[in-house]
This record gives sequence, structure tokens and C-alpha cells, in this order.
Amino acid sequence: MTEPLDLDFTGQEPLPEAAVRRANELFESGALFRYGEAGAEQMDAALLEEEFAALVGRRFCVAFNSCGASLAAALISAGVERGEPVLMNAFTLAPVPGSIVHAGAEPVFVDITDRFHIDLADLRRQHEATGTRWLLLSYMRGHIPDVDEVMAVCDELGITVIEDCAHTMGGAWDGRPTGTFGIAGCFSTQTFKHVNSGEGGLLVTDDEDLAARAVLLSGSYMLYGQHGARPSDEVFERHRLTTPNFSMRMSALAAALVRPQLALLPARAETWNASHRRLADGLGSIDGIDVPDRDERERFVASSIQFRIERLEGAEIAAFVDRAADAGVALKWFGSDQPKGFTSRFDHWRYAPEQSKPHAAAVLANTIDMRIPLAMTPEQADRIVEVIAGSLR
Repeated sequence: MTEPLDLDFTGQEPLPEAAVRRANELFESGALFRYGEAGAEQMDAALLEEEFAALVGRRFCVAFNSCGASLAAALISAGVERGEPVLMNAFTLAPVPGSIVHAGAEPVFVDITDRFHIDLADLRRQHEATGTRWLLLSYMRGHIPDVDEVMAVCDELGITVIEDCAHTMGGAWDGRPTGTFGIAGCFSTQTFKHVNSGEGGLLVTDDEDLAARAVLLSGSYMLYGQHGARPSDEVFERHRLTTPNFSMRMSALAAALVRPQLALLPARAETWNASHRRLADGLGSIDGIDVPDRDERERFVASSIQFRIERLEGAEIAAFVDRAADAGVALKWFGSDQPKGFTSRFDHWRYAPEQSKPHAAAVLANTIDMRIPLAMTPEQADRIVEVIAGSLR
């Protein structure tokens, strides 16, 4: 028998020396809080906000303790009211509907296409049915739709867009970074995303009132002047006494870990995308596997790959996943009846109103998801393709 593939699909790159050095300085000082009461003695989170705002090309940035927290804050700060319906892709992960519920609103699922993009015809139907003012647009697993078309439809319908960019840090549509199309965009610094702080989120916007409310919501107290890419004091005067403190600010330690990694994004994107291309080419040549094509205008950062199994269903797909696991290839399946690990789908989220999405259910029933470790070699990518091909029986 062939030996199982020796590859840790959850393995991470070592943190840059500058990140480790700064973390040790914080450990030695004990100054792990994000503000200084007598002054801004250390400004890791504030500096990260300045640097990330400049990187993305937005005026303001607010650092949070998770991407889900930043999404909830974006919704609240944009003006979503309790009980309001908020549209969202039916294909995403649990923190997205969770952020809508966190904001006191109600998730309304929008169907998806065979390419994992939001279905604009169903978006129109759901808007007509609910009269909603909001769309939380998720670039699930880095799949970026024609954002110009999405925004044109939303502008026509009077829908405000907030972008979930958890899987698209460094990504763009037609040369424009994700997170800059809607009123706000939210990024992740979770371990399995493009930069690693363990957990964290970054909200970017050009709207000064949204930014000020987000800063206050994050837990600035009256120390909002210590934030980096922030609005003027006059803007905060409009909101400082009427915005609650939700204590969701990113710690100094997490920010210190992220800052040196921003410069590594282009090289990481190149590495990930090279592995993705090799995997996509190999998997696409296997009879019975469909790897959705990508638009040439889509600049993605492929830390994972998704494909669909065409000839198997139900228990057969579960057995296929198990055979691949026995050979050392870790796959996730969105068609399972029960959520498992990080993987779940819209009909598992029973805190949302029950909604029927037959097409989305059919797409996800045979959708397979696989992480792409940065350390993956071309030889390992080829071996993965062989294992997957051999597991299809």
C-alpha cells in the first residue's frame, strides 16, 4: 500500500521575527491592553489600523477581536435596527449569520449559483419579499462574484452592502480591493486566514459616522483619540454618549502579531495561488469532478480550494471523504446532515427563520472543501490529486 500523504493541512507558517520580538516586548512590559490611561504608551492596534487602511485604500479602520465582531459592529454602526431582515449568501460560514443575530437582526438567505456566487435573481426576489435595506455580501472561501454587477443591483434596489472579506485579504475585483465596494468591509486575522493573530478582525470604511460608532462599539471608552485611522473629534461628539461599549477591541498582542505579516501578503498570495492552479488543473482533469472556473477579473488569494463531486451522493460522498482521509488528504464536505468542525450550512443554523433553498442545498450537497497549506509542494499537490482520483470509486 502507498504510504499516506505526510502533510499537515492545518499547519501554519512561523510568525515573522519582528512579530515575535514585539510580542516578547509586550510580555516583558505587561502592557497587553490596547489603550494607555495616562497616554498612548504603546500603539500596536492603532498603528495596525493606520497601516491596514492604507493597504486597502480606505480612510478609516477599526481593529476588533474577531471578524464576526467586526461584521456585527459594521451592521450596527451602519444603522441596522433590531428585528430587521438582512440578506446574506446561503453559502458561507456560521460567524456570518451569527453576526446578523449579534446585531439583533434576522438572517435572510439568498440562493447561490453553481460557481458559489450570490444569485442576483434570488436577491431581487428576497428584497421584494422582505423590503430589506441590507446585504451582508460574503466572499465565501475567496470566491468573488462580479461585484460591479452586485453593486448595480443593490444601488437600484436601495440596498446597503457590507462586505465579508474574511477570505479575501489581498483580493480584488477588476483591480479594486474587496472591502472597498460597500459601505464597510470586514477582514479576518484568524489563524486559518491570510495573516495569523490567532483571532481578530479589521473593519474598513470611508463613512466617518460609521467609523466613529464602530470605534466606540469596539470598546474605546473615551480614549478614542488613541485610535489610528479614525475620524475627527467632532464626529465622535455626535456619537460618544449614545453608542454602547461592546468590549470587542483587538488586543495589543494580536495587533503586534499582524503588523509584520501585512508585507508578506503578496508573496503568500503567489504561493497559495500557484498551489491552487496546480490542484485545479489536476482535479479538473478527473472525470466526475467539477472545479468551477474563475473570471479573469477576479484576483483571489486561494488559501483553499472547492470542487463538486458529480457521480456520487450522500453516503457515497461521506465514504469518499473517509477514503481520502485514510490516505492523508483532509477534506470537508458541505453536504453532511450535521455540522462538523468549522463546516456548516444554512439549514443547520436554526436560530434563523427556516428557509427553503433547494438549489443552494443541491450545490452544497456535493461540494468538497480543502485547505491549501502555504508549505504545500508541487509534488504534494500532485499526490493529493492522485489520492482524490483514487478515492472516487
